[in-house]
Amino acid sequence: MKKTKFLISTAVLGIATLVAIAADHIDAPAVQGGTSDITDFYAFEGEDDSNIAFVANVQGLLGSGSDTQNAAFDENVLIEFNIDTNDDKIEDLVIQATARDGKMYFFGPVAPSQTGLNSTIASTTANQASVDISAYGESATIENANGMKFFAGPRDDPFFMDFAQYGQIIAGNASSFNSPGTDTFAGTNVMSIVVEVPKSMIGGSGTINTWVESKRKQ
Repeated sequence: MKKTKFLISTAVLGIATLVAIAADHIDAPAVQGGTSDITDFYAFEGEDDSNIAFVANVQGLLGSGSDTQNAAFDENVLIEFNIDTNDDKIEDLVIQATARDGKMYFFGPVAPSQTGLNSTIASTTANQASVDISAYGESATIENANGMKFFAGPRDDPFFMDFAQYGQIIAGNASSFNSPGTDTFAGTNVMSIVVEVPKSMIGGSGTINTWVESKRKQ
């Protein structure tokens, strides 16, 4: 793939250590309702505890049926997982994902050619892979390459939030959430990108900071 520059279009989601969970469902005005809107970011230890999984979900609140069936990854949007290994809050490694012709292409982990708001696809890195984008209602397609695992496609929205009760708390009509409460996102889907990476490829041990960005082609 040719080198392409991308410009950041959404807010950063999630700076954390081994386990990160962050959510931001359609409330960023610049991207609300768009194909670059990040709804969730997760980073957690894999079933194989020598691996770490990174998950970015975009395009939230897709209804079951035709809404999800017709949803697609935007080929002009780059999803970039950022990894800071020395706690200076600047990405030392990135994993990039971008869609093209029914496949999601992955690049990295690799040191970025530039940090900050602009990115160039790391098309010369040896760590490259692709996976067929799974279709709605079909079994997940998972690709294994370079010791990593990859997935892209629609998934049930995993984030739990009781917005009605939250509104009651904000209004002063309640003091806490109910247990278990009502899942506002039940029955809705997201477009999900997942990559599982050996820890040895991102430093092996210790603390990392990690966040995800969506960047639109200039």
